[in-house]
Amino acid sequence: MSFRVIYVGGLGRSGTTLLERLLGELPGVVPLGEVVHLWARGVGRDEPCGCGAPFGRCPFWRMVGELAYGGWSPPLARRVLALRRRVDRTRRIPALACRRPYGAGDFGGGDFGDAGGGELGEYVATHRRLYRAAAEITGAEVIVDSSKHASLAFCLRICGPEALSVVHLVRDARAVAHSWRRWVRRPEDGTPMTRWHPAAAAVHWLTQNLAFHLLARRGVTVVRVRYEDLVSAPHPTLARLTRRLRLPDPDPALLDNGKIMLTVGHTVSGNPMRFAVGALPLRLDDSWRTGLARRHRWLVTALTWPLLLRYGYRLACEAAQ
Repeated sequence: MSFRVIYVGGLGRSGTTLLERLLGELPGVVPLGEVVHLWARGVGRDEPCGCGAPFGRCPFWRMVGELAYGGWSPPLARRVLALRRRVDRTRRIPALACRRPYGAGDFGGGDFGDAGGGELGEYVATHRRLYRAAAEITGAEVIVDSSKHASLAFCLRICGPEALSVVHLVRDARAVAHSWRRWVRRPEDGTPMTRWHPAAAAVHWLTQNLAFHLLARRGVTVVRVRYEDLVSAPHPTLARLTRRLRLPDPDPALLDNGKIMLTVGHTVSGNPMRFAVGALPLRLDDSWRTGLARRHRWLVTALTWPLLLRYGYRLACEAAQ
């Protein structure tokens, strides 16, 4: 069957889970979560699906695994993780950008081996099998992968840019740096999430965002959205996005009085929002304005100002209270 893949990209803590949940409520669209982490966190550690069930006991993922690979297995997970360590790396983006796509037409067509030879082809073929299985089981016309990492988007590009659309979600670098500095525990196991110094967060923010600019120059459809616009003006922002991506118009009931109405999703990994069901208030998180130390705000601004200006953010840092 024929289907399309929409890849939600950007640096973590930029609102990618929120965007994926919104897209997942559109007719004919099925979100899968952060597929890049499925093998370690789902297959390896049996962390819960967005529906609340452990990965291994979720009916949806059981069917996907059976159809795509004949079932989930530790050896398969180890193989995919080994391939990821070798081919799906940020430092490999320049080399991946130079590769010509194989032009498989779409992710639904062709044999899985036609993604090309070698480890890169094997890695991409594994993802294609998973996307195809999810589409066949659900009847979806669009699969959403919110893995975020630019390097995976470049890997997927070799199947033909016409098969892949990317939503590049950006957020003010200072807000992202503040979020990465916080202590946050993962709801799946209670362990603390990775923390970055603001300078490190700024460098990662630059690297990932510049990579998506490069991806667009390589022929992939890349649609940019600001987190602040999505939260502050969800109706017009989502409407513009769906038009650009050739998706159905959102149901007016999806966004009502500053809230989004969410149904159960089968997403792997991501922000705790992936477990939310029902009415969820939309609130702009701008706590960085008072929570991020002045020296760190100026540091991040100094490191990222060209892209901040390009994305329409003001450089002036408001004094902490």
